[in-house]
Amino acid sequence: MLFDTHAHYDDEKFDADRGALLAQMRDAGVGLIVDPASDIASAKKARDIAHEYDFVWFAAGVHPHEAARAAEDYPEAIRALAADPKCVAVGEIGLDYHYDFSPRDVQRRVYARQLELARELEKPVIIHEREAVADNLDILKAHPGVRGVVHCYSGSWETAKTLLDWGFYLGFTGVVTFKNARRVLEVVEKMPLERMVIETDSPYMAPVPHRGERNSSLLVHLVAEKIAELRGLTPEDVARITTENGRRLYGI
Repeated sequence: MLFDTHAHYDDEKFDADRGALLAQMRDAGVGLIVDPASDIASAKKARDIAHEYDFVWFAAGVHPHEAARAAEDYPEAIRALAADPKCVAVGEIGLDYHYDFSPRDVQRRVYARQLELARELEKPVIIHEREAVADNLDILKAHPGVRGVVHCYSGSWETAKTLLDWGFYLGFTGVVTFKNARRVLEVVEKMPLERMVIETDSPYMAPVPHRGERNSSLLVHLVAEKIAELRGLTPEDVARITTENGRRLYGI
């Protein structure tokens, strides 16, 4: 069984065929999916999807792209959503200095507040970090005791070691199949398997040979197969190990 630990089925790109697509998952060997939110509205949509499909779970949070647009009462909204039995994490939260869709000071403030909230709620976090390594580490260091996953990990082995030492998991997407993914492959080859989870980040980040297409959990097996190749394992081994890791991470 495969566990896609990060897929945005609340995204409008799935509005036309969401039900038909999710109906295929179990036959394709995908037994578990987590749908992380980008804002409160998407969290509510992800919650509704999770209640319709028993193998889908969700997370509630404000993505850095949406930080500047978050209503003042977003912590209370997250707290209410987190009380739902199918909510397994606070996320997707973090920093994105590539696009800067929200001012960086606002991103940092909203990120830190959600880390505090996750600690209060005793929930893991799902972290998005792009071109903000130093600030991300500084903010995490200021919030000891918070644990979770850095999704779509693309950083250095040195940064990975720090995150692993702090108890975080690392999530890997179809990027592992890209030709220019040398740093990511180094981390996959060196890190302990018990801290690795796999994901699609659907509808984005489709693996080769589907790069540029709409992604879905039906392609998460390609991530597992590439990791198996790198680690000298079978795809079945990787599926089993990463599913166990994902269950442990999210308490499923």
